Formats: sequence, C-alpha cells, structure tokens
Amino acid sequence: MLQLEPCGPIGIISHNANAEFVKAVSDVLSKKRRMRFENLSNPYVSTPGYSRSNYIIDSDLVRFQTGEGKYQIQESVRGHDIFIITDILSHNVTIDIFGNKHILSPDDHYRDLLRIISTCSGKARRINVIMPFVYEGRQEKRETSNESMDVAAMLKQLYELGVANLIIFDPHDARIANAVPLMGIDFPKSAYKIISTLLSTFDTIKVDKEKTLVVSPDESGVNRGIFYSSLMNLPLGIFYRDRDYTKKIDGQHPIKAYKYLGEEISGRDVLIIDDMINSGSTMLRTSKILKVHGARDIYCLAPFGLFTDGLDTFDEAYEDGVIKAVLCTNLNYHTPEVLSRKWYVDVDMVPYIVRIIEAINMNESVTDLINSTTRITDFLGQMRIGELFDEEFENKGENKNERGAT
Repeated sequence: MLQLEPCGPIGIISHNANAEFVKAVSDVLSKKRRMRFENLSNPYVSTPGYSRSNYIIDSDLVRFQTGEGKYQIQESVRGHDIFIITDILSHNVTIDIFGNKHILSPDDHYRDLLRIISTCSGKARRINVIMPFVYEGRQEKRETSNESMDVAAMLKQLYELGVANLIIFDPHDARIANAVPLMGIDFPKSAYKIISTLLSTFDTIKVDKEKTLVVSPDESGVNRGIFYSSLMNLPLGIFYRDRDYTKKIDGQHPIKAYKYLGEEISGRDVLIIDDMINSGSTMLRTSKILKVHGARDIYCLAPFGLFTDGLDTFDEAYEDGVIKAVLCTNLNYHTPEVLSRKWYVDVDMVPYIVRIIEAINMNESVTDLINSTTRITDFLGQMRIGELFDEEFENKGENKNERGAT
C-alpha cells in the first residue's frame, strides 16, 4: 500500500472546557509515535514534528467583562496540520458577565470555535475540526417554513472559514452533509467501542438471539437499532408512538400510547439503543415497560449522555432493578457525579480519536476506521469462541460431577 507523506506536524487545540480529554488524546498520540520513532517503523518518523512529547498548541481564550472574547495563540502554527477538538455540550466552565455567573452554552462554545479557526486561518497548512456532537444537529430539517435551519448555516460557515475536514460522531441525521457537498465530512460510529466495552464489562451477557434482544425506544431510531442487531445477529424490537393527529399540544401531536413490535421479551437481556440520552425519560419509560413484560437485565446504550434533568430518576431505576447499566462515551463532558454512579459505564473513545487524527494527518483513507463493521464482527467472533470454550468446560465439569455421584 502506498504510504503518503504527513500533511504537516500535528497541532491539537482544545477549548478550555475539554482540556482534560484533549490532553489524554495528546498523551496517547505521543506514546504511539515515540514507539514508532524508536523502532523506525515508519519512513517519516524523522520528519520534524512527527514525534513530540506534547502536541497541544499553547493558546488561551481571553474573556472580557461583557462576555465577549478573543483567542490568542502563544506559538506558531504555520505549516501545521491543526486539529481542533471541541465539546459544545460541556457545561463545566463559568464566566463573569456584568458581575453575574454565566455557564458557557453550546452557542458560546461555537462562537469560541469560530475564534480559534479564524486565528489559525492563513497560517496553518490545514484546519480540521473534531466536533463529536454536532452543533444544532437536532435542527436538521424544517418542520415549517418559519423555522431556522441552524445546522446547515453552521456547516457553511465552517466551510467558508477554510475547515478542510470535519469529524462528527453518530449524527442524528447524516444527510446534514448535503448542506456542504464540497467539504470533507466523516461520520464515525461509536458502536464498536460501546459493544466491546459492554461485553468486556458484563460477562453475563450472551450474544445469542435466544437470550438477548436489541430494542429501539422509538421509530425514529430504527436505523440505529437495525445496525446493532444486524452486527450482533440479534433480534430487533421497536417501540412506536401512537399519536393523536386530531390536535396539538405545545406544537406537537400528543402521544396516546407506546406500542411494541418484536419478539418475546420475557427472560431475555435487552440492549436499548439510542443516539443520545437527553433527560433520559425515553430510555427509562422503555425500560419500565420491558421490565413489566419480563425482561431480565436492561442496558441503556447511547454515544452521548447529557442527563439534563439530573440523576435521581436513573438512581431510582437502578435501585428498583429496572436498569442494569447505562453506557455512554466520554466524547462529551460528564460531571464527577455521573462518573461515580454504580450504574454508569464510561466508554473511552480517546484511542479511536487518535487513530482518526493519524489517518487524516497521513492522508490515509478513514473508511475502515469509520465503518467499524469488520472490527465488530471479529470481536464478536472471538467472544463466541470464548463462550464455546466456557460451555465445553462447564459441560465437562457437569459430566465429572455426574460420574462422581454414580
């Protein structure tokens, strides 16, 4: 395979809000490249800037008392392949505006992102943005002609500012890329890391269509459910909302009932798949219905966990035995309270981010990284082989006990 030359030295820029995550990315990247440098396993290991102890660009966001701000870079980025990693969902940074505390919102983070891009433009060789949760991604279409089309406007703005590559994880609707057909946009899936973490953490789960079921909590997430069920060779169940289309409440048709379509639930473990956990009401409502129908252990899986209404409802569901665990990635900020919960499992995406950065920097295809089907299939194959050995070992043990009893 032809190995292309790196686009330039990697430089990573973070917002103040996700500095810890970005530092972890830089540390893993530094470790991997140092090993290659020591083993001379790459023809470009001696390229200036290839192997460094720290890839983070020294920079700062300065905030004025009015809430306005400016971005400052403390070192040169000329000729660098810049990767800006942003978490527009983070809510752990406050600023003073006219003497009052203000939590930085997604709008604030996006404006800061534009400041960073404009500061690097014309100097960096290339600008890449890793935005795991896409800003305004839920406003991807107009319900009426009187609504704004925010995600399209955002993508066009990034393209006009010179962003070459945009990485978005598990978007609500991948058709948002149609807004900027000439821009390089990739949509990696977090499914591989979520599945591998789930099966590595809970050894009671069997990838067996007779014992485990995948469920989509509503009809809008059917495609995600199909993806998981097809890869894991598990049956799929779907909840759909039976709405009353004769009236509207708060601009929406009210839901009369939730109805289930799918195979028998009783006695099976259930994996509930969604693109995000906002307040958690959908996940928990689905979990309670599944429990009533005899589900065994219930696992809630989503790339992004926001928990906008707090953790009390999840604590209660866990204590009552409704849910076994909730798995979300660390692509967005989680409070220490979330990370300390017994029911919460954090899926580490840092190594995956590092692989994507390296592939883009080396101008390699990221198709295999984005399409994780092969890796998931291989992983599940290894799990099934292990389960077969375990079953054989258990059967031998039972036979020995039977012979000893006779």
